[in-house]
Amino acid sequence: MTTTSPIPGNSLEARDLPSCGLVLEPGFVPYYEQIAEQIRKMIQANRLLPGQNYYSEGEIARTLGISKMPVRQAFQKLRAEGYLIVARGKRPVIGVGRVPWDFQELRGFSEEMRRRGLTPSAKVLSNEIVDSSSQEVLKALQLAAGEKVYCLRRLRYVNGDPVAVVTSHLPESIFRGIENQDLNQQSLYYVIEHIYKRKLHWAEEVIGAITATEQEADVLETAIGSPLLLVKETTFDVNKIAIEYSVSYLRADRYTASVISVRKK
Repeated sequence: MTTTSPIPGNSLEARDLPSCGLVLEPGFVPYYEQIAEQIRKMIQANRLLPGQNYYSEGEIARTLGISKMPVRQAFQKLRAEGYLIVARGKRPVIGVGRVPWDFQELRGFSEEMRRRGLTPSAKVLSNEIVDSSSQEVLKALQLAAGEKVYCLRRLRYVNGDPVAVVTSHLPESIFRGIENQDLNQQSLYYVIEHIYKRKLHWAEEVIGAITATEQEADVLETAIGSPLLLVKETTFDVNKIAIEYSVSYLRADRYTASVISVRKK
């Protein structure tokens, strides 16, 4: 199998195509499987590095002398595995593979990403006090109707790529003034534990799957209808007080859920 060196820089032009290093062999293995396997191995061998731009479907197809369909199938497969990040109107970018999220340990987003050697960041989309009329929020936070809550909506990034939208509901009576905290730079769990002195203890999660609406696709820079992980989480402190109810939409091409189950005797 022909190998290739990483694509230099973040720009790519058609004249660079002969260096793509993909070779198709006749036989029983479909072309899309061969393409996906070769690209996957180059990423795993660090010959293609996370964050680098990659060739488009059309460029690969022209170089190999085949139709776009096998290349599109290969890209879809790699995207589902997290090895290719494909945003609308942009050149594909090499990814790091899907990140398994361990729901057995209570960690904040930033803690979990740093533990895996990745670089997390955040952008606050909105942070406002509202009169909570949602029965779901009231029940989760054990509040009475009309009690005020902070509704904090953040876009979460990994290595500069948007991967999750998280809406946190926080009791206003506990977190007065939290709008003055820089939650673009500080993790919410850090603020909860170090500024508000609430020691976190455990959380209840409900995990589901949905497809991205136009609004979610726009924020996460993915296609409408793309699979998303839906995580609803209620976090409690050591006094068994519910202090946060969050709803997270995570790109399923970047995350898998990891849960350990133990059979009781």
